[in-house]
Amino acid sequence: MKYLITGSSGQLAKEFISHFEKAGIDYIAPTEQELDITASDIVEQVFSKYKPSVVINCAAYNAVDAAEEDSTVAFRVNSEAVGILAAAALRHDARIVHYGSDYIFDGKTERAYTEEDQASPLNAYGRSKLAGEKSLVESGADFLHFRLSWVYGNGNQNFFHKLMQWSEKQDVLKVVWDQISVPTYTEDIVTQTLAALDRGLSGIYHLTNSGYATRYETARYFFQCLQKDITIIPVNSDMFPSPVERPFFSVMSNAKLTKDLGKSIPTWENAIKRFVEAL
Repeated sequence: MKYLITGSSGQLAKEFISHFEKAGIDYIAPTEQELDITASDIVEQVFSKYKPSVVINCAAYNAVDAAEEDSTVAFRVNSEAVGILAAAALRHDARIVHYGSDYIFDGKTERAYTEEDQASPLNAYGRSKLAGEKSLVESGADFLHFRLSWVYGNGNQNFFHKLMQWSEKQDVLKVVWDQISVPTYTEDIVTQTLAALDRGLSGIYHLTNSGYATRYETARYFFQCLQKDITIIPVNSDMFPSPVERPFFSVMSNAKLTKDLGKSIPTWENAIKRFVEAL
């Protein structure tokens, strides 16, 4: 087995690279300069040269606010590039793993979303991720598609990194209570992805840590684990004006994945504890 990892500078790709290095697994992780996933000729060259068995697409455009102002790049990376990678995987008889988002849902439900629920994104970022799903499904490639939520890990593009930055300047933080989903740790994403590949699973799954929480709750728990004395005040999202409408309750159920894997996925509290220990 040889793995091709895209988006090598991102926090999820870094987690895969760390895991593969420790386990002695054969992989390549070209830089974004070496592998432009939006260029079909370059993608074909990389596939022909390295002949990967599995492509793990960790590349994504996650600038939610910027996507609302100009969605061109978001759709190019989150949708068009997915189709290019999937087509190459099909030609070269490789499996492709891709990652989606809870933002394909509008958050107006009163229960956790399942894989069968209708998507209805509220913003351009969500629409670009949904378009990527469709590109993948329609490609004919052997795929695993995992919808993720509130991803964090070794990187500076996540909620907890921002909390740490803010807490260096003030000891009272205002955090929104009216966004509810599941913080999901890259370490668990990697573990469950590889377990699903080993099991030969395919199709669409929700991959999140277990349980759910508000942004406010996760912030309080994070600082408790850090044993850092920070006051967290719950506020409404409208205290932080944004051009983007975000879902209120975008919790996704991981029941299908846990059933097919035959094991449970750690809770979000357990994951944050491990993340803090790793810090």
